[in-house]
Amino acid sequence: MNPYVLMILLSGLGLGTTLTFSSSHWLLAWMGLEINTLAIIPLMAKQHHPRAVEATTKYFLTQATAAAMILFASTTNAWATGEWNINDLSNPVASTMFVAALALKIGLAPMHFWMPEVLQGLDLLTGLILSTWQKLAPFALIVQTAQTIDPLLLTLLGAASTLVGGWGGLNQTQLRKVLAYSSIAHMGWMIIVIQYAPQLTLIALGMYIIMTSAAFLTLKMSLTTKISTLATTWSKNPVLASTTALVLLSLGGLPPLTGFMPKWMILQELAKQDLPLIATTMALTALISLYFYLRLCYAMTLTVSPHTTNSTTPWRTQTTQASLPLALFIVFTLGLLPITPAILMLTT
Repeated sequence: MNPYVLMILLSGLGLGTTLTFSSSHWLLAWMGLEINTLAIIPLMAKQHHPRAVEATTKYFLTQATAAAMILFASTTNAWATGEWNINDLSNPVASTMFVAALALKIGLAPMHFWMPEVLQGLDLLTGLILSTWQKLAPFALIVQTAQTIDPLLLTLLGAASTLVGGWGGLNQTQLRKVLAYSSIAHMGWMIIVIQYAPQLTLIALGMYIIMTSAAFLTLKMSLTTKISTLATTWSKNPVLASTTALVLLSLGGLPPLTGFMPKWMILQELAKQDLPLIATTMALTALISLYFYLRLCYAMTLTVSPHTTNSTTPWRTQTTQASLPLALFIVFTLGLLPITPAILMLTT
């Protein structure tokens, strides 16, 4: 892709997200979401491959449906209350429709069916943008309107997403689909606590972005997209294989890695709100997710490929991929748990 075109598209992504962040009017927020969607579509279709075009078409239709629902919900709310302000979402019909639209935007269950299929058709860098940056603008709207949304609806969406995200990833062989179901499960953890402690949602979102960035960048560095090729990673690059296994365990929320921090604090907050049954359900669904992360770690570090690796060893060739962002994200993914008190102090 032409670098000038790429710069314009990435600037469009930043502009759309910033516009949604800074707006207090429904039409401006909707406009920011639309700019965001239109900017990423050429990035998704740049491979000129039928699978990429199919994924782009599915993504466009899904996002267009969600955008139409947001516009209809804001119009309904303005008709009922006379207000276009985001914080005045007092009409229950408009509120429910708005939550459904944003759940479709970020891939919450049961509106998650597009997410694995779309992510499977993209290259790893575009999939990284879709899994991280594209979540920011919808989450900004959810955080602003969380107090006006039915708590039961948010709880059901969160519990269903963690269950579907864990259950759906069990039988997958494609790593991008596994990361898509991982994204669905993490979104559920964020949504279920947003009504009680929005700052914990922001912490969980930040940790999710760091861990997912590390996972996508390590897979890109090792040129791996399937579980069957994970077994050759150790013979090609043992250090990268070891750190990738730790990154996957951090995504699963295993202590003493960074991924344990948001799950620990969210479970603590749910117990503090006298919701022990929901906290127990969330912890059990986390165990389901941890199983398929352990499956990936087993394929990567505890098995040896039955055939000789027909590739040049990476340490004998000069790589063209940037390793500094990967190193930073891996360090953050593995070592932020000890500074949890400092992170809590910064957010409260």
